[in-house]
Amino acid sequence: MRALIVHPGPHFSVADVARGWARGLTELGVEVRTFELDKLLDYFSFAYTDRDGQIVKAHTEEEAISLAAGQIKAVCYEWWPDLVIVVSGFFMYPMLVEMMAERHRHIVYLCTESPYEDDIQIAKAAWPWDAVVLNDPTNIEGFRQVTSAPVIYAPHAYDSAVHYRAPAKHHADVSWIGTCYPSRAAFLEQVDWSGLDVSFGGNFQDCPETITRFVGHDLDDCVDNDVTAEVYRGSLTSFNIYRAETNGQLSDSADGYSMGPREVEMARCGLFFCRQSRPESDEVFPMLPTFSDPQELGDQLRWAIANPEARMMAAERAFAAVEDRTFPNNARALLQALGL
Repeated sequence: MRALIVHPGPHFSVADVARGWARGLTELGVEVRTFELDKLLDYFSFAYTDRDGQIVKAHTEEEAISLAAGQIKAVCYEWWPDLVIVVSGFFMYPMLVEMMAERHRHIVYLCTESPYEDDIQIAKAAWPWDAVVLNDPTNIEGFRQVTSAPVIYAPHAYDSAVHYRAPAKHHADVSWIGTCYPSRAAFLEQVDWSGLDVSFGGNFQDCPETITRFVGHDLDDCVDNDVTAEVYRGSLTSFNIYRAETNGQLSDSADGYSMGPREVEMARCGLFFCRQSRPESDEVFPMLPTFSDPQELGDQLRWAIANPEARMMAAERAFAAVEDRTFPNNARALLQALGL
């Protein structure tokens, strides 16, 4: 059996999802290839040409996206996969999906932005997919209203080749890696970080200096997931904080059901972390404390650092709690839903 994973385009956490699904399917014995949409987007976006003696971009942004995504047709025709999994679908368009659906039995839309971007994702779910996979089931009924295809919840997963426990060089007392959305920045600015060895990483562009002073890399860069895991292994504590932005705007409707992907990854790296409450996280991680305001977070981090035995015991229990949250398990559930 052959499966084609369509890279989402951006080189952030969604790319890690694509890599994880590719490895998960491979572990199940599926022959996997990745359609490198990211590289094609770069190629067509930065192609230049001579027009009347002036060097200009060869394509508009819309043309570049259409040309890059359209190359999937050649890969599907030449290799003829049994299964195509489109991760995120940021740059896909209806005509392309319709054409693929006519020629391939199993085209899957893997949503990575639930519940924050479900308005956009639900609109795309109406395209002719054979299955839709969600990373948070909060709005699953909305998806089911627009498609007759199976709509499946696949929990956030860890990559066993990346997320594992191992001795590591000390990195910091408190580490946090992620995208510093405005809502997160406003929260982090209010935390009392005094006396703590703090290290932040990820997308911190346009954040206030009160926060960026803790960032351990160039602000134009982000942090690769392999490096992130090594940072987790070398830290004493961390925390998980959810963003409050929905469709790019602050919203009260950003609350979801699922724990965050970083929670699963931190747990499997053996890292103790504090967390904001969500139903799935509360169910899986009752051994890890929740916080509701900046002062509470600072107090909990200091307590954990001052109590290493209790901290390590909680981290051990969290490690075991997510043992089954793997990409092979998610891939297996998808194949079963498709009858493959």
